[in-house]
Amino acid sequence: MNRILAKASLLLLAAAIPATAQAQTVLTGQWKNPKGSVVVRLGPCGKAICGVVVNASEHAKETARNGGTPNLIGTRILSGLRPVGDGSFKGQVFDPKRNIRAPATVRLVSRDALEVRGCAIWGMVCKEQRWTRVG
Repeated sequence: MNRILAKASLLLLAAAIPATAQAQTVLTGQWKNPKGSVVVRLGPCGKAICGVVVNASEHAKETARNGGTPNLIGTRILSGLRPVGDGSFKGQVFDPKRNIRAPATVRLVSRDALEVRGCAIWGMVCKEQRWTRVG
């Protein structure tokens, strides 16, 4: 019985690894916000996916500084994203304009479009953006 359970566990683990790798692959790359003022590189971050700002307009950098984020470039604005099904991922978002962290849902709308949604204050204040793949 123990051998059967061990084999079943190994099969489940083997099946889960490609799904996690595939989930990371679909999000990996560079994405820009709707205004095109910020570009974020999404990629593996431990067992999850994270997003780091790699390019930003001067206006976006100034807005972040005014909000308390001195260096927008290099700031991790998405972290701990893990697949939850239906092309959706849950994790945390950081809003440099307001200097706050909130739960986030990122949903792959198409190969080249993401919906990024963050909700603060117990889900009462939410903001959603559609990001597009760069390149």
